[in-house]
Formats: sequence, C-alpha cells, structure tokens
Amino acid sequence: MLAWPAKIKKGAAVPTAFLDRDGTINHNRAGTYITRPSQLKIYAAAPAALRLLSAKGYRIVVITNQSGVARGYMTLAGSRAINLKLLRDLRRAGAVVDAIYFCPHGPGEKCACRKPAPGLILEAVKDRPADMARSFMAGDKKCDLLLAKNSGLKGFLVLTGQGKSAAGVTRAYKDLLALARALPDLRGNAA
Repeated sequence: MLAWPAKIKKGAAVPTAFLDRDGTINHNRAGTYITRPSQLKIYAAAPAALRLLSAKGYRIVVITNQSGVARGYMTLAGSRAINLKLLRDLRRAGAVVDAIYFCPHGPGEKCACRKPAPGLILEAVKDRPADMARSFMAGDKKCDLLLAKNSGLKGFLVLTGQGKSAAGVTRAYKDLLALARALPDLRGNAA
C-alpha cells in the first residue's frame, strides 16, 4: 500500500534503494511498535546515508511492515502520521525519500504485501520502474533479506535494530551509512 506520496509520477527505470524503515532508518526494539509520531527517532547516520545514496544515483523507497495497524495498536491515519514525521525529519536533515510503501496486515493474514512476500516491491516497481539489476533491498531483519531474494534483488543486512543478532550473513554493514559508502557511485561522482 502506498503511504506517500499521494501521486506517483512515472519515469524511466532507475536504480532503487529499497530500505526497511524500523531498525534501519529509525530506532526500533524487538517486540515494540512505534504507534505515535513522537516515538519515531531517526538514527544519527541515516540522513547522511540517504543523501549519499541519492548522490550516487539511487531512488530511495521505504518498504515497511506495519502490523500494528492490524493488531489495533494504531490506525491507518496514525501510521500515515508516523511516515509523514519520518519524511519531515529527514527533509530537515537534507535527505530525500521518493516513496514509502507499507503493509498494514498481520502475520497471519498471508497477504501478498507483507515482507518477505514481494508485493510491496512489485507495487513500487509498477508505480515507478526500477533498474532491478542495479537495485537492492537493505534492512535489519531476515525478512528483509528474504524479500530481496523473493524480488530478485541484492540484499544487504544492517547491524542496527534487530540486525545485531545476525549470524552467518556475508553482506552485513554496521549501519545504513556504512552500506551507502560501500556501494558504487552510479553517476560517476566523487563521493
């Protein structure tokens, strides 16, 4: 489900950084839900990471499961308010997000959009084509890596959020900024 923006402008297929939200861009603890905008706290390095990814030629698309809606912890309007706060906070720090997609369903609903199912990626790519060979998915959980695999994307684990407990993952980075620094510059700019 598209959370933001209200309208998508079609364009050429471009490399896209599909990024998990909670635990990747903002602080998150296992077993807790961000249910109010005031609870959203962005990692200090996240704005710099998004700025660098954009400078390197990636479109930034946030992909997030928000089962707190299905569980009754927040409404769809509440979820939208949290995403809008994320956008405002990132913009204040000079970072841009091109779109946010979220799944409001619970784990038992077996929907096509809940990570690790590829539905949110498919919806995003339908709205704005992505150069899938040069795109990737990054997140702090196993479901993010499985989403990458299920979508035919490279997957990267960040060791923030729940990523700290990852074992045996070969493409893991300290945080989103470390990943952004390691990725190639697709525009040929000096980083």
